[in-house]
Amino acid sequence: MHEPRTAVVLGRWLGAALLTCFLTGLLSHLLQQPPTWLRDHLPSRPVDGYRVSQGLHVVSGTAAIPLLGAKLWTVYPRLFEWPPARSVAHALERLGIAVLVASMLLEVFTGLLNTLQWYPWPFPFRQTHFWLGWLATGGLLLHVAAKAPLIAAHWRRPRPGLAQRRAFLTAVTTAAAAVTLTTAGQSVPWLRRLDLLAPRRPDLGPQGLPVNRTAAQAGTTTAPADWRLRVDGPRPLELTMDQLLQLPQYNSELPISCVEGWSASAHWSGVRITELLDLAGAPNGAGVRVTSLEADGPYRVMDMPAHYARHPLTLLALRVNGQVLTPDHGYPARIIAPNRPGVLQTKWVSRLEVL
Repeated sequence: MHEPRTAVVLGRWLGAALLTCFLTGLLSHLLQQPPTWLRDHLPSRPVDGYRVSQGLHVVSGTAAIPLLGAKLWTVYPRLFEWPPARSVAHALERLGIAVLVASMLLEVFTGLLNTLQWYPWPFPFRQTHFWLGWLATGGLLLHVAAKAPLIAAHWRRPRPGLAQRRAFLTAVTTAAAAVTLTTAGQSVPWLRRLDLLAPRRPDLGPQGLPVNRTAAQAGTTTAPADWRLRVDGPRPLELTMDQLLQLPQYNSELPISCVEGWSASAHWSGVRITELLDLAGAPNGAGVRVTSLEADGPYRVMDMPAHYARHPLTLLALRVNGQVLTPDHGYPARIIAPNRPGVLQTKWVSRLEVL
């Protein structure tokens, strides 16, 4: 079970999981913090695109954990060979493997703890996770290149009769499948009944939706009695809740999709952002900056490009599932837009500024 053929089979499965996880994670990072040249070209469709990509990110990352454990167990005798370096080239190869193993372990376990919203470390998670992803993926590609002759020699199916290897690979496959099936329900609706190990049930929470950041955590448990929505543009205006309710109300069925991997659809109603921009005299190509009532937080201020702001499904939501928003869901008003990470669906909105 420590032979190269076993390592090659596990490496194929693990490589597929890690590359899927890397590409979907890269997409999530670009949606949350796009470079200037890409900001105005991010797609607003499909409307549940982020739900699918981020769900796949967490599913593939979770499945990679038992696969990585099995892969390391298969090759561990070679990890402790003596002498540790027989030549300069061998030393460089060993160093590369050390970086690869360390970055992969850090990547999958910090990602797992992120799904639990538990951060027992002093460094920022998102930036560290992003750069570890590049390090692990680069190390993986270099490792495959270095081991290409060995991989090619053991790629095809071996002679029959190796029952021990088959039993081991069957056990690993079963473990990865079990972990996937019992956690994927937080983002895959038809697997929700099997959602036994995931940290979230998407159908549980106030108004039928989970909450990541509560009003108490944001310091916005009660909205000011004189709350008004301020819209700054060529024709600035302020609107009370009664005035907002007198404007045409629209409905959108959109998911909240969070970086932790859970997602849940809801029926939202409110005023289209595009109509508020028109009232403020905004040109068609203008984006909008959204400011929250919360006193502090990395997403208190959010910029929305024009193609999101002008999308007919993008709302300043006042109700969810037919009910007035609770404080935890963003009362008095929140943003809901298609194909956006949950952290950018700003709650407790106080101001819209035409850009």
